[in-house]
Amino acid sequence: MTKKTNESRREFIKKGAMASSFFIVPRNVLGGVGFIAPSDQLNLAAIGAGGKGRSDIKNASVNGRERVVALCDVDFSGSAKDSVKQFPTAKLYADYREMLDKEKDIDAVTISTPDHVHGPAAAFAMERGKHVYVQKPMTHNIREARLLTEMARKYKIVSQMGNQGASNPLLNTVKAWVDSGKLGKISKVQIWTNRPVWPQGGPMPKPDDSLKPKDLDWNLWLGPSEYKPYTPNMHPFNWRGWWDYGTGALGDVGCHLIDIPFRTLGLKYPTDAECSVASVYSKMWTADYNPEGCPASSFITLHFAATAKSKSPIEMTWSDGGIRPSHPDIIPANDDIGGANSANGVLIIGEKGIISTNINDSSPLMPKLYLNDGTKEVGPELPKDIEPEYGHQRRWVDACKAGFNSKEHQGLTSSFDYAGPMTETVLMGNLAIRSYLLRKENSKGQMEFYARKKLLWDGENMRITNLEEANQFVGRTYREGWKV
Repeated sequence: MTKKTNESRREFIKKGAMASSFFIVPRNVLGGVGFIAPSDQLNLAAIGAGGKGRSDIKNASVNGRERVVALCDVDFSGSAKDSVKQFPTAKLYADYREMLDKEKDIDAVTISTPDHVHGPAAAFAMERGKHVYVQKPMTHNIREARLLTEMARKYKIVSQMGNQGASNPLLNTVKAWVDSGKLGKISKVQIWTNRPVWPQGGPMPKPDDSLKPKDLDWNLWLGPSEYKPYTPNMHPFNWRGWWDYGTGALGDVGCHLIDIPFRTLGLKYPTDAECSVASVYSKMWTADYNPEGCPASSFITLHFAATAKSKSPIEMTWSDGGIRPSHPDIIPANDDIGGANSANGVLIIGEKGIISTNINDSSPLMPKLYLNDGTKEVGPELPKDIEPEYGHQRRWVDACKAGFNSKEHQGLTSSFDYAGPMTETVLMGNLAIRSYLLRKENSKGQMEFYARKKLLWDGENMRITNLEEANQFVGRTYREGWKV
């Protein structure tokens, strides 16, 4: 397709209904019922075609309504092969940089890689004018989240983070309860999860090149991270517990759980962060020290200034590793808090009552309102014909076709204007954890943990103001060729 033809096709997509008014004969007469002309289709590509990438690109294709022209994955021998079967005409690539430079017709990409590649891949795509759908967390670190938010505006990109629960219609129930004032003044939010459900808290596995799967391009998998020989048990899933690649329990479900109060209370950047983490003892009196990985469990406290919706300051606590809050007195003892078996959940606590709700990904949200006077309200059930993942990918595709700043774009639940600040808040928890693990030798020759304090956060300028060493975790270092 020539450049001129491609630009004409994109312009046609953006103008949509206006252009179609010039046809004298209805389109379905020319092409049959349900026919979609090639000029009406979005050209999609996937960066990361296996795992979550399978459902992301499948749902973005809207049952074949859109055209998938390319798939990129570092290992097509794994679950990515299912995407190849579903989109047999798509061209295959191992390096997304090569794909985006060669396939000029691509309009939009889904990015469903390990966390450390989200930022570099999204930035590379946006610089080339491609709309982006990026899996949660939006980025690996706070600096990348701010940068991508600004880039989306600069390049006029239609963006969406892949926290599909943000499009769950039952969130409107939680929002309505908050907006109604039934809880009175809200001052506290408690959030918890059963993650990690992967190996975490121990030493990093030792590299062993002899165990590398033959079809895995390990160098490309490492992406922006420092090169090291193949490390077993990272690809395709267990990378989550290691700071070079993953973002731990917070990165896995924080963008689902924290999204609920962040959205319904209209929160902005936190003002401070502090944490404590589990200590594991393999020998007496000496705790294991594995700063390259996430801890087995953590407890984090964030504070937020009052906003238009939360008219008083908010304290938010997060706990992972299966640690959950105490059961509130006004919730009957036999009722779960949060979701089933109280494994994951959110409590929004006001002076007149509590909202209890589950993780909002693909799980039942199960919103419940408990008031001090004994009143209990339960949210409605989801319609049985609900779209896959609540139409989160499909709405992004529709917004891409409508164009930047269209009403469809403005209606997205996790465009980067929202998802960026929310992701920064999620990742503040990891900044606190990594700072908590900082240590140095004192004058007595003992290792001293010097950063175990409340960290004061200047959100606008992305800086810890009372501990300079903590600011190293705002961003990261990049391998040559992968800088953002």
